[in-house]
Amino acid sequence: MLRKLSPLALLLAACAGGEGAGGSAESAINGDSLMAAVRVLSSDEFEGRAPGTLGEEKTVAFLTERFKGLGLVPGNPDGSWVQNVGMVGITPTSETSVTVGGKTLTLRFPDDIVVATLRHLEQVEVPTSDIVFVGYGIEAPEYGWDDFKGTDVKGKTLIMLVNDPPLPDSTMFRGVAMTYYGRWTYKYEQASAKGAAAAIIVHETGPAGYPWEVVVGSRGRENIDIARENKNAGRVPIEGWIQLEKARELFKAAGEDFDALHKLAGTKEFKPVELKAKAHFRVRASLRQFSSRNVVAKLEGSDPALKDEYVIYSAHWDHLGRDTTRQGDQIFNGALDNASGTAGLLEIAKAFKTLNPAPKRSILFLAVTAEEKGLLGAKYYAENPLYPLNKTLADINMDGVNQWGKTSDITVIGLGNSTLDDVLREIATPLGRTLRPDPEPEKGYFYRSDHFEFAKKGVPALYTGDGIEYIGKPPGYGEEKRAEYLANDYHAPSDEIKPGWDFSGGVDDLRLLFQVGRRVADGATWPEWKAGAEFKAIREASLK
Repeated sequence: MLRKLSPLALLLAACAGGEGAGGSAESAINGDSLMAAVRVLSSDEFEGRAPGTLGEEKTVAFLTERFKGLGLVPGNPDGSWVQNVGMVGITPTSETSVTVGGKTLTLRFPDDIVVATLRHLEQVEVPTSDIVFVGYGIEAPEYGWDDFKGTDVKGKTLIMLVNDPPLPDSTMFRGVAMTYYGRWTYKYEQASAKGAAAAIIVHETGPAGYPWEVVVGSRGRENIDIARENKNAGRVPIEGWIQLEKARELFKAAGEDFDALHKLAGTKEFKPVELKAKAHFRVRASLRQFSSRNVVAKLEGSDPALKDEYVIYSAHWDHLGRDTTRQGDQIFNGALDNASGTAGLLEIAKAFKTLNPAPKRSILFLAVTAEEKGLLGAKYYAENPLYPLNKTLADINMDGVNQWGKTSDITVIGLGNSTLDDVLREIATPLGRTLRPDPEPEKGYFYRSDHFEFAKKGVPALYTGDGIEYIGKPPGYGEEKRAEYLANDYHAPSDEIKPGWDFSGGVDDLRLLFQVGRRVADGATWPEWKAGAEFKAIREASLK
């Protein structure tokens, strides 16, 4: 049974207890030390922090040393600072062709198509399979939506559209905001469940939220998955992405109008369309077995009755590593994504360590691996938690820290999902700051970072982003900087520290997140999912 507390009582409970000798605990969070850690983690010496590389070794050593230096204790109950995550690296080379009316359409990797396999095999081949366009590939009974209409797609190649259908009705798929049905991970899961031979998603920059180069950089190189005894035998053999113009060309060769079918797919009346074409795929893979690591540090709670309950702060330490096939700069330094969030994790840990006494509940600082490969480190922790998830009150996640100065607002990805938003608002409002919903909900950012793996298990999650109302900057400055980063630096070697970076706003945001976690750790009520949140029933069942 969850205990309720008034906002005023909650505030008083959070403020009880002393601070460190240096004044308020949150003052320990500062821009200079934040920048210093970002500079180390995003340096060429760390080689882009890819899992299973020298970059991981240096990253894990750096984080462990910093957590030790702060006076925290190892977060793994076995006495270590890490949780080992068995992984398999799969580097593909592929051949893809489509036969239409006796003619062969060759699709070049990676210019036209990126295909891979996450089966742990050195070769996967689909010699010939019928191609079926299944619209958005969604089965959502709660919305009365079914793109398959009972069609048997076993052994066939599915072509799917990215994202949810763009519907004006806000009661369908949450209107403009993406649901999990729009995520590429869901679409591959659907293809696997249906027994398909291949699942190919049509890339569109707007709905996907990133350009084709991001697909190539993330999926066209080594793919990584958690090592599993069945070698992922149940996963769809071939999964990939195809360029929009190539999809149009393929459909035209098969006698179909892609744009007309695309429009039809946005209606409940859509039915799968079997193209007069067959696909051939061959993927050869170089396999690499290795162990990666989540780095885990703990601050033990001060209340003997509550210290076996936890608040987690998470950030992913990994990025995309080095691509030796590139001309020029080969290192994906990942300064913003996510050296900044990892550095923020260290700053918040430092602030908590200054508290005397410590919070009533324990705080876990979790730097996870392989987020860029599908939230794998967070997924592994959620499937193999070091501490029970039904005693974990919240996950507060950091993936990028505001680097362009102070804002009067802060973005909450998935605003309205949980009471953690209310706690954040209570803290932010007296400081003259407002909460803003995700300005691009159609891109599904809620499903694209590590907190989502906790949410899927029912743990209330808070994930914030930069505000857009920059103090002292002209209107539109925030949107301009956001667009500039996505166009030029996201998942590119150019994600490096830039002249003019100013972490003063990032510090403000981190201080807010520190206070949220502190209030939850000391409070007499647990965070909850709000009515309508897709994770509410999971949480309630786990607490019975």
